[in-house]
Amino acid sequence: MPYALFCNDAQISKAYPDESDVWKIAQRSGLVVDITTDEERHGPRRVLDNDYEIKPCRAAQGEDPARNKAEAERDSRLELELNS
Repeated sequence: MPYALFCNDAQISKAYPDESDVWKIAQRSGLVVDITTDEERHGPRRVLDNDYEIKPCRAAQGEDPARNKAEAERDSRLELELNS
């Protein structure tokens, strides 16, 4: 089942094959923050900012989550090259 980024129950990203793919997209978009932990956990933990959530979803008709992942990875590499 693909996953996507949601805000207030509205899907705001393309569908991606795995939840970890959406975490990467959210991180690059500045939507992931580190918070301090409680006594049970050591070190900071990542959470999504504000009302963002990562949830399972259905891919839109004609949408290919694997292609979305490949395009996101290509865009990320291109951005790194341009910033170098």
